[in-house]
Amino acid sequence: MQDRSLSRRTVLASATVVAAGATGVVGAMTTPAVAHRRDNRLRRIISRMSVEAKIGQLFVPYFYGSSATSPSRFDQDRNLRELGVRTVAELIAKYHIGGVIYFHGWTNNIHNPRQIAELTNGVQRASLALPTPVPSLISIDQEHGVNVRIGSGATQLPGAMALGAGRSLSDARTAGRISGTELAALGIHQNFAPVADVNVNPANPIINIRSFGADARQVSGMVAAQVTGYRQAGVVACAKHFPGHGDTAEDSHTGLPVITHTREEWDRIDAPPFRAAIAAGVDSIMTAHLQVPALDPSNEPATLSPTILQGVLRDELGFDGVIVTDALNMQGVRTKYGDDRVPVLALKAGADQLLFPPDIDVAYNGVLAAVRGGEITEDRLDASVLRILRVKDKAGLLSGSPYVSPKVVDRVVGARRHRLAAARIAERTTTLLVNKDRALPLRRRQRKLLVVGASPAFPTDDTRTTVPELARAFDELGYSTTHLATGRSPDAAKIDEAVAAARGRDAVVVTTDNVDAAGTQGTLLARLLATGVPVVHLAVRNPYDIAHLGGVQASLVSYCWTEVELRAAARVIAGRAEPRGRLPVPIQRADDPAKVLFRSGHGLSYEG
Repeated sequence: MQDRSLSRRTVLASATVVAAGATGVVGAMTTPAVAHRRDNRLRRIISRMSVEAKIGQLFVPYFYGSSATSPSRFDQDRNLRELGVRTVAELIAKYHIGGVIYFHGWTNNIHNPRQIAELTNGVQRASLALPTPVPSLISIDQEHGVNVRIGSGATQLPGAMALGAGRSLSDARTAGRISGTELAALGIHQNFAPVADVNVNPANPIINIRSFGADARQVSGMVAAQVTGYRQAGVVACAKHFPGHGDTAEDSHTGLPVITHTREEWDRIDAPPFRAAIAAGVDSIMTAHLQVPALDPSNEPATLSPTILQGVLRDELGFDGVIVTDALNMQGVRTKYGDDRVPVLALKAGADQLLFPPDIDVAYNGVLAAVRGGEITEDRLDASVLRILRVKDKAGLLSGSPYVSPKVVDRVVGARRHRLAAARIAERTTTLLVNKDRALPLRRRQRKLLVVGASPAFPTDDTRTTVPELARAFDELGYSTTHLATGRSPDAAKIDEAVAAARGRDAVVVTTDNVDAAGTQGTLLARLLATGVPVVHLAVRNPYDIAHLGGVQASLVSYCWTEVELRAAARVIAGRAEPRGRLPVPIQRADDPAKVLFRSGHGLSYEG
């Protein structure tokens, strides 16, 4: 018999309930008696589920289109080709899906807050039409900084390494709360943030500025603060990537990295932020697709390792929340096993949510075959479903309405108070590394500026790029600004054009993006320095750029190139704000990495 009671309660509930704090605090502590009563209630829901429905609760797939039921012909064709269905509503119905993940750009899920709200409501209508209706736990990667999914209309906040430079736990908590408040208003109740990796490898191609820094103690404080902020907003935070992705030069999207830390090093460097997240009440932790021989000599990827997930994360660290796999389409987890076996092995290792399978039909049926064949018991299946339902319940999805109100979206998402707070936080993160002869702030007579250099596109809007946006920020401060984007690899002609453009200017602001010794960004800077025009260098991504640049008069780091960070950097350069950021990582010399050029904690000010 089909149970519609949850659906009836949901439909009768207010459709405008979702706002900051409306669902309570995710991860709030409960007494054993209250937890027991809650689990009994959730087990009654599980008892009404078929095996197929239970398996569906585990999966968090992607899909194409900005509507749950009527995507464009192009998106419908891609869904049919890759997922075997036309819409996400059909995907939910076919596989009893318990959660989905939104992306911008390539999946065409995200355009603006109103559209996201409509998509969310469509997803929830499909979920409540299932034989055992349970709302979806909708997920997203909204780390901010370089890794952000919702751009237009939402508040943009400094990313992790920028917050690490600000060194304010209050700012980190506020950023989490603002981000969570806006996500909750959109009906998105699981954010795959914060990053808990300690970035001790400057060559790390996948974590880098997504980390709060290189000091385990400081990273731990930031992670705990962000978890608290998200909890205050009623959103499920997710610390990632366990057991630690901060010391690798290989990208797990394309290979299987190996972490060579000893057990003592892991305890000292990698473990503390995850311990801090657990102590702060984090409700989900994401795995990493990498090998850690000191933790598991079998060299299974951590995502598939019972020794790491069950033995270390659950038994040693005491985590009983939801373990989420990193995306199962990444090469790091597909190097040894087929796509039908990877989700089965992840579940056997201790995972609960199976994120982004490359082929949902193959993955779903692989798990179904394992359950029917006795490889995975139904009790094991029920344990994962119970953990998932717990976080849905904490997020208010099982007691209130999962639907979102356009009026709440308009009032909360991108609210002026949020944007002002983000701007203040960003100003406290901009870091001044070099300031010879007090080259900064710019003098009052230095009104004619040239902004030139690398110009990466905004993370969620490739129509807006760094150099013109930075120039616009200076114009709004009263400067007369021209600009020229030269790219990450400027050729001789482009460098000559930049040198010519510098003539007659009072100062030049040069942006860099991932400088290396063999590239030509350093050549551009050297040629501009040779003109005699005052030059200000701004690293818009990695703080490590300065190691490859000699002779700079003034150098700053913004840690990303989103609008909020560029505007903050412009205000600091202009003297409208004091540089207060301090390096959250050490910077080694490029010619002798054993020597430190700038220590962690370095940061100049104008005051003294």
